[in-house]
Amino acid sequence: MMMVLALLASIDGVKPLGPVPAADEVQKHSVHTLVFRSLKRTHDMFVADNGKPVPLDEESHKRKMAIKLRNEYGPVLHMPTLKESFKEKGAQNASDSYGHKQYPANQGQEVEYLVTGTHPYPPGPGVALTADTKIQRMPSESAAQSLAVALPSSQARVDANRAAPAGGSDRSQPAGMTLAVMEGGNAKNSALMAKKAPTMPKPQWHPPWKLYRVISGHLGWVRCIAVEPGNQWFVTGSADRTIKIWDLASGKLKLSLTGHISTVRGVIVSARSPYLFSCGEDKQVKCWDLEYNKVIRHYHGHLSAVYGLDLHPTIDVLVTCSRDSTARIWDVRTKASVHTLSGHTNAVATVRCQAAEPQIITGSHDTTIRLWDLVAGKTRVTLTNHKKSVRAVVLHPRHYTFASGSPDNIKQWKFPDGSFIQNLSGHNAIINTLTVNSDGVLVSGADNGTMHLWDWRTGYNFQRVHAAVQPGSLDSESGIFACAFDQSESRLLTAEADKTIKVYREDDTATEETHPVSWKPEIIKRKRF
Repeated sequence: MMMVLALLASIDGVKPLGPVPAADEVQKHSVHTLVFRSLKRTHDMFVADNGKPVPLDEESHKRKMAIKLRNEYGPVLHMPTLKESFKEKGAQNASDSYGHKQYPANQGQEVEYLVTGTHPYPPGPGVALTADTKIQRMPSESAAQSLAVALPSSQARVDANRAAPAGGSDRSQPAGMTLAVMEGGNAKNSALMAKKAPTMPKPQWHPPWKLYRVISGHLGWVRCIAVEPGNQWFVTGSADRTIKIWDLASGKLKLSLTGHISTVRGVIVSARSPYLFSCGEDKQVKCWDLEYNKVIRHYHGHLSAVYGLDLHPTIDVLVTCSRDSTARIWDVRTKASVHTLSGHTNAVATVRCQAAEPQIITGSHDTTIRLWDLVAGKTRVTLTNHKKSVRAVVLHPRHYTFASGSPDNIKQWKFPDGSFIQNLSGHNAIINTLTVNSDGVLVSGADNGTMHLWDWRTGYNFQRVHAAVQPGSLDSESGIFACAFDQSESRLLTAEADKTIKVYREDDTATEETHPVSWKPEIIKRKRF
């Protein structure tokens, strides 16, 4: 390189200046130093984070809060307090910095509630008490009353409680003082009345139920059960294709009816006529005359297994539900299919009837519950809250409510529109059956043989039962397919997978002391759907 430069210089007539020094050598640094320099450069590059909030401007924030307060409480700031005969001409109307009028409680008294801001307390979340919002003196009772109208209902209630100094004579003032003042004033004030704080009701005490009889006789799973209106006997249907009638008091077999060619899935006894209705997986719906113990009518129409049936309580109508995704309404006498209720997209597992609207309720494996208009034969409401199959629906005998059972939850609903009431959580199994008595005991029976008993009103699970299987059965044959209370509601009958019928009764020796209610309200867990 140096020779080339010298040659060029000689060509241009310039003498070379001697050897050209090498370029400045790069100063060597340790890896540690280089890494930290790189980190510093990265930090400087990204330190200006545009995602950070802009610093709060006091003036603009104050104006924003003033506008919000005027929009929120403007309509009630002009309203008079206490007496209707209050006249503005004698009132010394204090005006705050935003133009809102403050009305004193009595014209002759000095207003003790000196508030320089719009609000006696911070006007919003996260706003500190400053000189503008500070309370100058301890508010008196009269001043708190005068301010009650200018505040929203919840704030008025809080301020009324805060107004009384600790240990003072005002402490005896009842907490509902503000409400009484509002009621005594202008009629418009009723719109500002504070609502009562929600409370979790304590569950009613129910005696535990205990097993006292096991009835054997069927040769297959016992799939359905019904008690006759006279409370003398009950009827069961089984996978052995027979229907058996048992004496309720002694548990002895009275009669066996054969005729179905597949599993009997539903039985019900009419209260209006001496008829027994049954349905099964052979697609057949039969009407049995109990005076002759013979089938007198067949109801043809379902295209697949019939899973359940119910009778209308006031008219001669039978409703059945099937694996063909429909429910059918039949005229009992003429055997005619009045309506085919279509809309479900999977098997309809359960159906219930009542005299009031909606007269028919169905639960399906498509996870929905439908409330039907009987006259039009169309859906009134579809409830889609469940996440899994709805296999059981039960109507409360006294309240205008019902419950539905699914592996995700037992849910309670209000008629007529199916408004959601509450979840009954904890029975984590496939719930096959639900029944409830007029005392408010809800029973849920599951596929794994567990039975939970609940207080209907509060959803408190007061007892869990898992009865042993019949000797000679496998533990896997533990399952409850149906359950029912007798007409006196003193006996609970369950139809089980170990081919038995189990009878439970209340424990007479139990008291509130021996079996206390261990009730822990969990408000957070009460979901909205």
